[in-house]
Amino acid sequence: MKKNIYLVEDNEAVREMVVYLLESENFKVSSFENATSFKDQITITLPDLVILDVMLPDGNGITVGNELKSTASTQHIPVLLMSANANMVKDGKESLADDFINKPFDINDLLQRVEHLLKI
Repeated sequence: MKKNIYLVEDNEAVREMVVYLLESENFKVSSFENATSFKDQITITLPDLVILDVMLPDGNGITVGNELKSTASTQHIPVLLMSANANMVKDGKESLADDFINKPFDINDLLQRVEHLLKI
């Protein structure tokens, strides 16, 4: 069975590239351009992994990730934060997320992190 990944990224080009990359590695990917649409979906179906951009038009990925990690029904889901802002590395390490990656990222590094978080 394919692992289900939720990607929350407001930049369409980055979102499409990550979806393509993950789907080419045989993952099922649902993508969201904002925190609101993501939060609506996660109440319906739980993913195996969440990849969150930090800077979202309607919220902060760190806050969204911390909410996931602080909720009993979602605290087991691995969270990978990503940001183009190098200063977010510090914030990412202070968050409850399981991992953090800087954008732009190396494709192989992203895949390795995803596989590690999914314990593949």
